Amino acid sequence: MKIKEFSQKCGLSIDTLRYYEKENLLQPSRDINGYRIYGDRDIEWLGFILRLKEMGVPISQIKVYAQLRYLGDSTIHQRYELLLQHQKRLQLQQQKLSEHQAYLEDKLKFYREIMD
Repeated sequence: MKIKEFSQKCGLSIDTLRYYEKENLLQPSRDINGYRIYGDRDIEWLGFILRLKEMGVPISQIKVYAQLRYLGDSTIHQRYELLLQHQKRLQLQQQKLSEHQAYLEDKLKFYREIMD
């Protein structure tokens, strides 16, 4: 599919897709006229990129991951390590959020007791 259809299918603007290509996050193939051609694997890959962004992975790290991916299976261990590092960061964030939640619950309980 060409860039317009791909843009509509994934819900991103054509400018965003071109930016991702410029940053080497996407590497669509080209037809004989030089038009970008996207396939199902590009949709899956873009979904993964967007999920990483949503999880708070910095673009710089996503770019490293993308470079490793495009180098092929010899980089699987390195990609695994990058994801493992991010998983540890998420676990730490989750722990901190739980602590914040518990603190707020205590504070709310304190105010409820005063108001009663």
